[in-house]
Amino acid sequence: MHVIPLVLAGGGGTRLWPLSRSHYPKQFLSLTAGCTLLQNTVLRALGAELALPGLTAPFVVCNEEHRFLVGEQARQAGHPFETILLEPTGRNTAPALTVAALCAIQGGADPLLLTMPADQMIQDELAFRRAVLVGLPQAAAGKLVTFGVLPTSPETGYGYIQLGDALGAEADGAFSIAGFREKPGRAQAEAFLATGDYRWNAGIFLLRATVWLAAIERYRPDILAACRLATEGGSRDGEFFRLERAAFAACPAESIDYAVMEQLARDQPALAVVVSLDAGWSDVGAWSSLWEVSSKDAAGNVARGDVHLLDCHDSLVYAESRLVTAVGCDNLVVVETPDAVLVMPRERAQDVKAVVDWLAAAGRNERLSHRRVYRPWGSYEGVDAGDRFQVKRIVVKPGAALSLQMHHHRAEHWIVVKGTARVTRGDEVFLLSENQSTFIPLGATHRLENPGTIPLEMVEVQSGAYLGEDDIVRFEDRYQRQ
Repeated sequence: MHVIPLVLAGGGGTRLWPLSRSHYPKQFLSLTAGCTLLQNTVLRALGAELALPGLTAPFVVCNEEHRFLVGEQARQAGHPFETILLEPTGRNTAPALTVAALCAIQGGADPLLLTMPADQMIQDELAFRRAVLVGLPQAAAGKLVTFGVLPTSPETGYGYIQLGDALGAEADGAFSIAGFREKPGRAQAEAFLATGDYRWNAGIFLLRATVWLAAIERYRPDILAACRLATEGGSRDGEFFRLERAAFAACPAESIDYAVMEQLARDQPALAVVVSLDAGWSDVGAWSSLWEVSSKDAAGNVARGDVHLLDCHDSLVYAESRLVTAVGCDNLVVVETPDAVLVMPRERAQDVKAVVDWLAAAGRNERLSHRRVYRPWGSYEGVDAGDRFQVKRIVVKPGAALSLQMHHHRAEHWIVVKGTARVTRGDEVFLLSENQSTFIPLGATHRLENPGTIPLEMVEVQSGAYLGEDDIVRFEDRYQRQ
């Protein structure tokens, strides 16, 4: 029996703005000390203590724009993904699981898929693996297993699963599913909590690949047909598998619960199972959620970064790039990044989405990107800008290279601060070391590479009539960008 950890990493995490952005969403963030949410998702499944049997290298489904972030974070965690399935556009969790299942059965295999969102936090990893062990024989027998979190409060922001009959002492903690309940009002959530018969819907699943494909064919054959076309027309490039763009874009967007689980629980209740999960779970869906699951000082405050609090209580203050101080503040959220600051009462945390909507309507870049922008070859960060000039700090990873390119509207000066640069400029190829510089004239074909073993750090000064990122004509790119 083989088990593939399948990580669904396509979420946007808008309610954790300004830390989470469209181009760098919350699954890639380290919200507590240590690993990112994506890395922790992989590590909790692969832990050595109380190890899950038959584990193989993990799969991930993610947005194509995030492919190198996913690959780099997996390598940093020491567990590279076997396959990184690239969605040209988000289509929710049912299509994501379906394309993963189609890839997993290639060669005649039929593994179990432990399907986990990449943007959740679980504090007790042993308890998580213990729950998975409860679900393994159920999934191996052809049942679709979901995991329901033991509720600790009458939350109105989660869906609920109603427990049915216990499945016996040998399946301690496993139940049939009596039904799914939409996000309730406060009174109904309190009633759910009082009965003890309801669990929060965590969106974590364990199922055989072929069993899922049979279920999606029964209930949503249109999703299966589109996903078949997308995988059959896809192409592999090392660890990456690119789904065929047009076919996947035509696939209906639907969640696993709506597409299959809710109908299965009604029509074939013997095949739908929920395993109770009590492991310190949070979907970290808002800044208030992060405050709830984080370690606090004696006054109930959560402070990250260069923060000083005086006479403050029950607040979350996050500083990313500078000193942040607060005096006499209670129940506040303060989040500082290099290009944005958010201040709000903690109970208004869900309203961050309205800010993100305003940013989108205004065409503001702060919705999409941080000041530091990540690329497959490294990153760049804006330092200064003015009329006809801007200054960037550029970091190129060892062995990486920017595309061979030219610009119609700007010239560039490059100054090496650390490491060694290999520069292509027209027909010339030469090296620059620390404290050396060069000039790239407007219209010149050029490329920057790092031939060394340490990161290349340099300052780039751009000058010209137009300095937008779209003024790039690529002639060759090892990362297959357009």
